[in-house]
Amino acid sequence: MSRILLSLGGNALGTDFDELVESVGVVAKPIVGLIEAGHEIVICHGNGPQVGMIKSSIDHGRAGYQQPSVPLSEAVAMSQAYVGYHLQNAIENQLHAHGLSKTVCTVITRALVNADDPMFQRPTKPIGAFFTADEAEVLRGSGKTMIEDSGRGYREVVASPMPIDILEKEAILDLVSAGHVVIAGGGGGIPTVCKDNWYKAIDAVIDKDYASVMLAADTACDAMAILTGVEKVSINFNTPHQQDLDELLVADAEKYIVAGQFPEGSMLPKIRAAIRFTTSGPGRRTLITSLDKLVEGLNGQTGTWIVP
Repeated sequence: MSRILLSLGGNALGTDFDELVESVGVVAKPIVGLIEAGHEIVICHGNGPQVGMIKSSIDHGRAGYQQPSVPLSEAVAMSQAYVGYHLQNAIENQLHAHGLSKTVCTVITRALVNADDPMFQRPTKPIGAFFTADEAEVLRGSGKTMIEDSGRGYREVVASPMPIDILEKEAILDLVSAGHVVIAGGGGGIPTVCKDNWYKAIDAVIDKDYASVMLAADTACDAMAILTGVEKVSINFNTPHQQDLDELLVADAEKYIVAGQFPEGSMLPKIRAAIRFTTSGPGRRTLITSLDKLVEGLNGQTGTWIVP
């Protein structure tokens, strides 16, 4: 038996409620297959589309764009709750169908960040609704950073600082050790800063893959599976010389990063997260594969394993 952190992409979960219910039903089947095989499971999920939907819906429902918009931290907390509860239902339904009894729970999770993280000086992550140029100018006056987004209008952008701690880590570890299936760190966690022993949420976006690494280490996982849109990691991707990789040594992964083999907005953070977890303790390995190949990947039949 091993303890495995599953890192689910937010895009795979769908944006609206009907899509979400359908997708978690698909996600639950391989997860319960792993539980049935005796593995302990911790789940972290992305929330980009879900937070965008929440924030856009509430912001556009205001009487006017000059009213304060919903804080991003509130939208992240909402997404953790509603994605988590749908995952709980879907996984427990599959457990019942297999004659298994186990509690599935969601922990609303805060991720501590450094208030002096240099990324706060370089906000790059678009969030929420689209605005006209005139509306964007008014919002800039209220302290928002606004950029033109691919000809579709103007959007707010926020920073993506590096998480330095999971504030609920001890409670999460206790739940996992007691045999529960735990969903935590949704969307990378609610970004939180601490000054004079006082916690305060801050508008930012934390990369879910980096939070997954911390969560996996904090819960003493033996392996981490990063689930994405491709079955295997490739070099020379989408060229006649594409090479799919079954296994990737950390040293080779670092060379490929320097060579620019992994795109910044897609595979690169996953490779960096895999390196972080694989090197975080003896015997740890990271699998990168697609959701539908999760069980086969953990059995060594497909996917890419990042190893020391």
